[in-house]
Amino acid sequence: MDIIPIFEKYYQPGTPLYTSVWSHSRLVAEKALQLAKAHPELNIDREFVYEAAMLHDIGVFLTYAPSIYCTGDQPYICHGVLGAALLRAEGYPKHALVCERHTGTGLTAEEIVRQALPLPLRDMCPVTLEEKLVCFADKFYSKSSPDKEKPLEKVRKSVEKYGEDSLRRFDEMAALFL
Repeated sequence: MDIIPIFEKYYQPGTPLYTSVWSHSRLVAEKALQLAKAHPELNIDREFVYEAAMLHDIGVFLTYAPSIYCTGDQPYICHGVLGAALLRAEGYPKHALVCERHTGTGLTAEEIVRQALPLPLRDMCPVTLEEKLVCFADKFYSKSSPDKEKPLEKVRKSVEKYGEDSLRRFDEMAALFL
């Protein structure tokens, strides 16, 4: 799949938003591919991981996050399900699952209710190795300072703020990929 036409359907090249999301996605893809290469025993589909990592944040433009140039009208927490809807409409249902399952370390229906999140009431935790890998790699980069990889301990502390289940899922991914 050529991801550029899909990306450029929603993001105008040369704009700050394009640069922000593209740069972030490229770093996430590079980290995911580096980790996949380090674990050949996992037999990860690297081509899919690259595509999914490059498209995992395709829905952010629909959200309101002015610090990263997003001027949409939806809450940022919705970017995964919004991106999933876009990719399903484009005919990429497997890539869509990566979009909707990468937020945090994934979200359970129980967490969605407990936190009163404006999301569909269903489990949205990464299931496949490829989904877990993109989700994991994503935690090391922010769109606001995309060139700096966060150290593992900083990522753990950030994830821990969302509860012990979130931290447990992160630690399980770390055990798989580090």
